[in-house]
Amino acid sequence: MSLKRIDGREATEVRPIHVKIDSYGYAQASVLYEQGNTKILCGVTLQPGVPPFLKGQKVGWLTAEYAMLPAATHQRTQRDGTQPQRNPRSVEISRLIGRCLRPVVDLSVIGERTIIVDCDVLQADGSTRVACITAASIALQLAAKRWAQRKIFDKNIVMMQVAAVSVGVVDGMICADLSYEEDVRGDTDFNIVLTEHGDILEIQGTAEKVPLDWHSFDMVKNIAQSSITTILSEVARQVPTEISFTNPNLKVASIKQPNQADKQPIFSLANRFTK
Repeated sequence: MSLKRIDGREATEVRPIHVKIDSYGYAQASVLYEQGNTKILCGVTLQPGVPPFLKGQKVGWLTAEYAMLPAATHQRTQRDGTQPQRNPRSVEISRLIGRCLRPVVDLSVIGERTIIVDCDVLQADGSTRVACITAASIALQLAAKRWAQRKIFDKNIVMMQVAAVSVGVVDGMICADLSYEEDVRGDTDFNIVLTEHGDILEIQGTAEKVPLDWHSFDMVKNIAQSSITTILSEVARQVPTEISFTNPNLKVASIKQPNQADKQPIFSLANRFTK
């Protein structure tokens, strides 16, 4: 029995993926990542300074910022910067992205610096958090290759690639890579994040309408593994293995180890609230 999905896909089929690198600006690496009608713009930068709990430990940090642009959805949403508090969903997804990337980065060799991953949803059609994780991993790998190329660090600090996919039960069938309409109709929804070796980084899931039995969960797991293999293969096909700096304005060599002369490190309150 096959499920007829809105876009004509098979139940286990991932939406078409398009990756464009160096999409904008002065980030050390940036990626425009499209999965179906979900479109993510992701940039990676390296800056001096670490959170207070790491001061003096001579290790680095990685943090992420997630935001959905106002016109990314059918009904315009308000920009985070216009609100007295950040959107709790944006905060939760920001933490998720950082949490999934830190285990695959050797932060012990970057000194007291912070890698910042910015993920902006340009268009949302379901599965935005998992698309952001995949896009962030691509951008982070590109940046790490360039840092090694420029001798910012002695080696490539990214130890392995990461990808993620949503899997849910829709109309009684287990489906991979849910679109928005499928997501809102689904009985069960999982977000699964794996390394390129198939090891688990995070699983988020809930039975929103109908409990899920263990046999069905095994099927969810198998579909997630297969889907992530497909995603990684498609990314590898589209992203070149040899990466160089194409932006002449990008001066990565100027990134230095922080010292007492740095008056406004990235984690200072003054820096956060004067922008």
